[in-house]
Amino acid sequence: MARRETVTKIIDGDTIGTSVRKKPIRIDGIDTPEKGQPGYSEAKKALNELLKGEKVTVTPVATDVYGRTVAKVKKGNILVSTLMKKYKKK
Repeated sequence: MARRETVTKIIDGDTIGTSVRKKPIRIDGIDTPEKGQPGYSEAKKALNELLKGEKVTVTPVATDVYGRTVAKVKKGNILVSTLMKKYKKK
């Protein structure tokens, strides 16, 4: 079920925290570099500029091995994974 949530924290280029959930949300459809990998800083910065403090629509699709919700995240009518495509792992 989709919910509107406010983004309070950017963890990396594909993971966010919101004011509603205790655990972070892993954004479905995108896999950006992890800390220490080339492109990490650029992806995190881009997601921060795009979402920090914004209201997004979160539609859960799964739970990952770390217990995080994996969700389709939309800003307006656009999937965040589409907006972040150029930052995905190579």
